[in-house]
Amino acid sequence: MIRTPLPFSSPLLALLVVHVAVPPDGLALGGLDERLPETLAHHRTGTLTTLSEIGTEAGGSPVLPILVGLLALVFAFMRRWRLAAFAAFVLAAESATYKLTSLLVPRDRPSVHRLEDLPVDASYPSGHTAASVAVYAGLVLLLTSAITGNLRRALAWTGAILLVSFVAFSRMYRGMHHPLDVIGGVAIGIGAILLLIFACRVAGAAAERRDR
Repeated sequence: MIRTPLPFSSPLLALLVVHVAVPPDGLALGGLDERLPETLAHHRTGTLTTLSEIGTEAGGSPVLPILVGLLALVFAFMRRWRLAAFAAFVLAAESATYKLTSLLVPRDRPSVHRLEDLPVDASYPSGHTAASVAVYAGLVLLLTSAITGNLRRALAWTGAILLVSFVAFSRMYRGMHHPLDVIGGVAIGIGAILLLIFACRVAGAAAERRDR
């Protein structure tokens, strides 16, 4: 059985990162966590800035809500109700956990010029990274159940990993997140997928019991 106390474990992880790992007297990760955004900010170019805008769009609204909405409609039309529910709610589970975590455990964004006007104390976790993991990795998980052949599955997962990495890089490049914020976003995205898998399995088991 998969146990995913996602709404509770994510703020605890955030407290560990913000108050233990990155303070000057913590685990000596604070300087390392700031260094990458500073390096990226010092090497900005017009082309990279444009690409970072594309990466940000790929991991946020309206792209992801439209994508999961279309998937839910397609699966509903095919009467694949559990898959439709997975597509419809995985982004909602990620978004709720992200908002709860950033609200309970504020963290200042990197000390560089930021290319977006967002709340300064909402650095952890990276919501774009979390959402891209939940949607793109979740989508590949759904597709690989129907895809035959190891090569096709490997290509699908490679594409998802590259796309998530592109989104994560874009958010750090734009000065909006630290590396640990991105890692936290990955954890939340994976947790959202596991939570929806667990919920779908519970719903499936309940339906089987009713049909007996």
